[in-house]
Amino acid sequence: MITLRPDGVYVIAEAGVNHNGDAKLARDLIDAAVEAGADAVKFQTFRADALATPAAPKAGYQKHGTEAGETQRDMLRRLELTPQTHRNLLAHCRRRPIDFLSTPFDPDSLRFLVGDLGLETIKLGSGEVTNGPLLLAAARTGCRIILSTGMSTLEEVGRALDVLAFGFTRPQEDPDPDSLSEPAQDRRDALKERVVLLHCTSAYPAPISETNLRAMDTMNDAFGLAVGFSDHTPGTTAAIAAAARGAVAIEKHFTLDRSLPGPDHTTSLEPAELAEMVARVREVESALGRAEKTPTSAEKETAAVARKSLVAGRDIEAGEVFDGENLTVKRPGTGISPMGYWEWIGRAADCDYSVDDFIT
Repeated sequence: MITLRPDGVYVIAEAGVNHNGDAKLARDLIDAAVEAGADAVKFQTFRADALATPAAPKAGYQKHGTEAGETQRDMLRRLELTPQTHRNLLAHCRRRPIDFLSTPFDPDSLRFLVGDLGLETIKLGSGEVTNGPLLLAAARTGCRIILSTGMSTLEEVGRALDVLAFGFTRPQEDPDPDSLSEPAQDRRDALKERVVLLHCTSAYPAPISETNLRAMDTMNDAFGLAVGFSDHTPGTTAAIAAAARGAVAIEKHFTLDRSLPGPDHTTSLEPAELAEMVARVREVESALGRAEKTPTSAEKETAAVARKSLVAGRDIEAGEVFDGENLTVKRPGTGISPMGYWEWIGRAADCDYSVDDFIT
């Protein structure tokens, strides 16, 4: 399975559209993500006319902080970033440095991110799990793909992976229903090398009671792929818990100020909260450590003090037989381990012992 951060959780600071279409605000978001310790900052790349029809309504959460009466397309037009702004933001990320990611919502945007900006990792949103043509196009770029899976059943995720696998391994062929479902080892291997799934609850904000982090394990068991978490819950509890469950990546929306106008600000973390989340995730990484069960270096001194040894329970003369009365167990643990207690019962002492002497 691929790893986005070899030594731990890859933290994606989701700027999204919280720049409000302002290039300077977008740069400031990059700086805030760097200061918070994130590994990547992610934006969204789209053309409003290619993303939504004129009749598409805004989602309930999008109505807060946006102009009343406007359509979703009208809102999206205000939030587009120009190609040159994308180039400038990518250059700014490289100077800082921090990874630049963006989510394409249409084929032209995908081609721009890969062909023009040269991105090697593409993040696809939950809304694209059923967008077969975009999934196929994304796979045929050869990029690594991070796929959010909000709103999806396990079967729908499986179908999306079938399309990605076809695109990775048959770049010149057109798929059909039969070819998409053909089992093949090379296709499964292609997914493991290039795809990370993100569990997600697509509600804004997502109720903590509907987070269902155990679904991460379900997807890992079903598909054998690296799994992370795209977090839309309030606060940082779910993200930290996901890190403890082994998430390879965590994505979290953030803003410079939750009071700013715009569809996503109110459900985003502010910079200090993002920094706190990253710090807690890094602590979880450290706590997870390695799978081996063995005493750590910090425990060795404690073991000598906390464990116990075989000692004389009272004065014992040479030749006296050890029994439950004269043989006992006390700290420190620098003598013979009490796990050998029963081996000594019935044996004769080979020397005199005073009470509390170590048995030798």
